[in-house]
Amino acid sequence: MRRSSVPKRFQRDLRPAAESDPAASSYRVSSNRLQSLAFALAGFAYMLRYQKNTRIMALATITVIGAGLWLGIDANGWAALSLAIALVWLAEFLNAAIEAAVNLAAPTYHPLAKTAKDVAAGAVLAAAISAAIVGVLILGPPLLEQLNSP
Repeated sequence: MRRSSVPKRFQRDLRPAAESDPAASSYRVSSNRLQSLAFALAGFAYMLRYQKNTRIMALATITVIGAGLWLGIDANGWAALSLAIALVWLAEFLNAAIEAAVNLAAPTYHPLAKTAKDVAAGAVLAAAISAAIVGVLILGPPLLEQLNSP
């Protein structure tokens, strides 16, 4: 008989999460991958419709892609830009999800609810600053070269 490396006091805490069935606590669970894709697209549509920062991010993404195409960025530059863009989008989507869950769980003011929402927003800010730095490092030199050429 194999002895568990996890102490017994932690085993009781891990078991509920490991054994929980999402279908038992969700009003609706996707029945197939196509339906999962539809739910994901609905989430994306929600973000574009109701989250004004997402529309700003979409414009910034289009601008960066256009600049990258115009400047002829190499594959490594595209990889870095793509990851930076994805990081900001991911942070914004998670921020909106956290805000929705916190609003549901704490419909009245609570200092911890504010903290959760502020920290999630801070993550978006950190991602945006990082992406801006990547953008300047990747796009800056060829842009300056393009602007300084006769």
